[in-house]
Amino acid sequence: MKLAYVIAYVSNVRDSIKFFEKAFGFKERFIGDDYAELATGSTTLAFASHERGDENLPSGYIAANKSDKPLGIEIAFEVGSVEESYETAISCGAESLKKPSEMPWGQTVAYIRCPDGILIELCSPMKE
Repeated sequence: MKLAYVIAYVSNVRDSIKFFEKAFGFKERFIGDDYAELATGSTTLAFASHERGDENLPSGYIAANKSDKPLGIEIAFEVGSVEESYETAISCGAESLKKPSEMPWGQTVAYIRCPDGILIELCSPMKE
């Protein structure tokens, strides 16, 4: 078994792709009307429309952008410079939740919330 996809339900898949391209430098791998994927390595980060979400989950779900607080799950991106990535994401429309700071174990982390409401951690590589 392997982790193949992380799929977030969003209001507009094209806008989500544009944000992640601009804020983090990812490239579009596939885009349709209600589903899109980014080229992010061995695990695909994808976006599906809320309409697709309603079809897939007829009992409903909590849309990340409708919640006042971030949902209790995050997507973490390991980056070369947390500070630079954080500033770029903020300038592209992300909300700051926690500015870059060094953790007791030596890793630098920051937390943002993208326009779709998704919680994102920006982190430096773990020190060995």
